[in-house]
Amino acid sequence: MKAVALTRYLPIDDPQSLLDVELPTPVPGAHDLLVRVEAVSVNPVDTKIRSPKPQIEAQPKVLGYDAAGVVEAIGDSVGGFRPGDRVYYAGDVTRAGSNAQFQLVDARLAGHAPRSLELAEAAALPLTALTAWELLFQRMPFDSELGGEGKSLLVIGGAGGVGSIAIQLARRAGFTVIATASRVETIDWCRTMGAHHVLDHHHALAPQLEALGFGQVDAVLNLADTDHYWEAIGQLLAPQGHVGLIVEPANALRIGDPYKAKCIGIHWEFMFARPRFGTADMAEQGRILERVAGLIDAGELRGTRTGTLAPINAANLREAHRRLESGRTIGKLVLAGW
Repeated sequence: MKAVALTRYLPIDDPQSLLDVELPTPVPGAHDLLVRVEAVSVNPVDTKIRSPKPQIEAQPKVLGYDAAGVVEAIGDSVGGFRPGDRVYYAGDVTRAGSNAQFQLVDARLAGHAPRSLELAEAAALPLTALTAWELLFQRMPFDSELGGEGKSLLVIGGAGGVGSIAIQLARRAGFTVIATASRVETIDWCRTMGAHHVLDHHHALAPQLEALGFGQVDAVLNLADTDHYWEAIGQLLAPQGHVGLIVEPANALRIGDPYKAKCIGIHWEFMFARPRFGTADMAEQGRILERVAGLIDAGELRGTRTGTLAPINAANLREAHRRLESGRTIGKLVLAGW
């Protein structure tokens, strides 16, 4: 089968950083789906894993942690799926990724793709939808159905992949959603996703919030630079508020006052934790994806794809990584077809 892989960890401008390769088609284990991959999207996890390191892989390593495709075969212990089903998933960072014509994924981590979306659009959703849902409604103590009524939520980095779906989920749950962006196009995108207000994150946030009538906010999702915003978030959050984080800090963070004085809840999200550690509730990810697909099909959520490259090959994946590393992408970039 065709695949895109690496053997060395190189800067993305090096043509050897991602390579077109031929690999054997894998055989499903008991809990696996064998999926014919039709579309993939790129995420920061791809660029972080691929970033320059001294080690060399003895065998080609396939990245890719967002996919949509068609089930080719199922393992003996799989229920709820059959060959021919359209599926979407983020998968497991400890296994071979989706940048291949065929991929194995644990069936408990997959959901049926939204019926109303083509597979290229569906491929933009799994990792970000899982991240946003788990963070808002499982790590943080908010219910997905009207759990944000009467509450305010600040989303730092609203135009990125996670921010794009988090804004929608939060608004649907009843939050007053305040996003941050800085360019005309990202501000417009956040509003299109459903943000009630948009702040410029190139300027101090507190005065902008005060001008909107918000002395403090009930919750914050920091989807950008954890270190940079840490002190400001401690001041902006109301007593007994909550902060959700997805970006590992570069330095030690002070978690004493004002966080301690206000009893602020600090919540980390890494959507690969369940598959990586084989937790007893791994199937929760499949259930979340089924729920998200239902909301998409009901018109309560919208897709977040903003661009498509074709076909899936090393040159286009290098271009996708390059764009993502620029820090100027909006929503999600998808690659489709072989």
